[in-house]
Amino acid sequence: MSGPHDLFVRYTFGHPERAAAELRAVLPAQVVSEVDWTSLRREPGSVVDPELRETESDLLFTARLRTGHPLLLYVLLEHQSTVDRWMALRMLRYVVRQLERSRQEHPDSTVLPLIIPLVMYHGPETVWTAPRRVEDLFGLPEKGRERWRALVPCFEFLLDDLTAEREEALQARPGPPLARLAWLTLRYGRSGELAQKLPEWAALFAQVQAGPEGAEHLVVLIRYLLWVGDEAAHEAAGQVLHSVLGQQRKEELMRSYGEELVERGLQQGLARGREEGLEQGRRRARAEDILRILTVRCVHVDEEARQRILNCTDMATLDRWFDKSLNATTLSAVLDDLAQ
Repeated sequence: MSGPHDLFVRYTFGHPERAAAELRAVLPAQVVSEVDWTSLRREPGSVVDPELRETESDLLFTARLRTGHPLLLYVLLEHQSTVDRWMALRMLRYVVRQLERSRQEHPDSTVLPLIIPLVMYHGPETVWTAPRRVEDLFGLPEKGRERWRALVPCFEFLLDDLTAEREEALQARPGPPLARLAWLTLRYGRSGELAQKLPEWAALFAQVQAGPEGAEHLVVLIRYLLWVGDEAAHEAAGQVLHSVLGQQRKEELMRSYGEELVERGLQQGLARGREEGLEQGRRRARAEDILRILTVRCVHVDEEARQRILNCTDMATLDRWFDKSLNATTLSAVLDDLAQ
């Protein structure tokens, strides 16, 4: 099952225009100037190992140089919270898989396609410190080290370490507003600074909303913030949404989001059901959705009410609270029997 990071980054950077913004920010200037960016296309498929799909997403793009020479751009999006010393080896394996796929699809070709590998990293705490070159992973003799180094495989990936980037630098990157807001959200999404940063990005939220698919983009952003942020970040997100949309349009968007939560709650319930019983999993998922909606709507939920919602065992009651939460402005409008 795809995790929140995977869904968010695939939605954002799976689009060629936003992918081009990421690639332009990291590729050497000479390469950027030689690529025909109008030819950039996303290709289907993934070569990430199944057991790593919760911590990694990958995207493959094709493009052409201005000379007409074909180019493959392989982007791995690294979501895990710790730096992986063996990433260079994994990237080499993924690139080889892409090359093997190309050989199968073009058996008559006598050359391999040019592939440029890129890792985008957004760990919550530490910058990237692991080797980016495969040759740095070998235990070479100290005597004549460079001579030995010349005998082992040479491979290096490009790195976009969002954790090491300053906020001003990310805001200044050229690209669509959604790409810039995504970089910032990935950079600060799992940090303690997110709640205080969100109000500073209100102008970017407004630019995203003003686009042709603004409402859909905002739903994706809010969904991700609800997944990764703490309660303070949830409240800040709701305030930004209110300032950008106004109360009426915020309610319309939240109703749309609420409909999606119904389906997601069912899926969460099914997943939990394998371990703790289908009905219990569905109840827990619905309770968590109620709390998320109330947080985004800036409705304060004290600890007693929070535990009451989470511990409710009656699905009909949870459904009634869920429906009320979509338009609620106070907690009593949802839990209308607070005196009990």
